[in-house]
Amino acid sequence: MPLRPIDAIFVHPQQRLYVIYLRGELWQLPRMKIDDRAWQRRQSYNGDINALYLSRNQSIADPILAQQLRTLNLPAALRGITLPKFEAWWEVHGFKWLRDLLDNGQSPLTKHATSATAATDIFADMLVELTNEVMNHRL
Repeated sequence: MPLRPIDAIFVHPQQRLYVIYLRGELWQLPRMKIDDRAWQRRQSYNGDINALYLSRNQSIADPILAQQLRTLNLPAALRGITLPKFEAWWEVHGFKWLRDLLDNGQSPLTKHATSATAATDIFADMLVELTNEVMNHRL
């Protein structure tokens, strides 16, 4: 398993479902919709990890679920790769990539489709939490 912190959205194209990679654990959503209702009905994913592909879109439209999942705006070259390739990339490059962005004052977090001032505060809190985890983690 790769180092944390990382949340990511994967797609299983044959079964037409989303699988959420939540800090190393895989959670299958019951349908092709990412929202709090689907998240409440999630199940542990026990299928073939080679059948999962990193979703091109890591943003979450549901404001409730967006508060819980800390997805990252990953490099475009990673979009569509399989879970094992993603984990290999993350283990080798993930923390350096995160640290470089944070050192340059950039946020690696995906901006979610929320519009309230509270969403900005939540986004700021998530960024502080992520920064603390990355900067205090020994590589």
